[in-house]
Amino acid sequence: MTHSNAPIHRLALRVKDTAQLFNSMDPTPFRNKDLDPKAHEFIESWASTHPVRSHFHLTIHLEQWPEGGDPTEMITKAIHNHFIYQAERTRRRLRQVLKQGRMSLFIGIAFVSACLIAADFIGNMGEGAGYRIARESLTIVGWVAMWRPMQIFLYDWWPMLRKIRLFMRLSSAHVQVVQGK
Repeated sequence: MTHSNAPIHRLALRVKDTAQLFNSMDPTPFRNKDLDPKAHEFIESWASTHPVRSHFHLTIHLEQWPEGGDPTEMITKAIHNHFIYQAERTRRRLRQVLKQGRMSLFIGIAFVSACLIAADFIGNMGEGAGYRIARESLTIVGWVAMWRPMQIFLYDWWPMLRKIRLFMRLSSAHVQVVQGK
């Protein structure tokens, strides 16, 4: 999803060597490595401050140029793969949250229905204070049971969707690697 008139935002990262960019606990081959958590957090927080349709240009300043030659292609692939992977992880999490929301909604509707039926039954039993308290308590408890499904469907899903979109934009960022500070 490229827009020719979309703003371009630039970030310069300064690192001593390529190892500083990547998570040392990740055993996968170099171009598939996870970014270092601090590098990931820094890039993500920077990118999240820009408009949705922005393009990103990352410039990596390497103090120590690797002996094997220009690392631009390898670092570009690693950064793109990292953010594609992050988008997919967030998509899976979103699917789990929406599945939980559907299950919570089903349970909530069944529970609120049972509470309202019980409240109606109690309301028909009499007019004393105890009956009114029981009826109102069941009504309140039933609607409170709907809190979680409503939270999921009204609030929880869209920040995840925004993050997926951000990761996808970062996965196509222009990456430039330059030697020096």
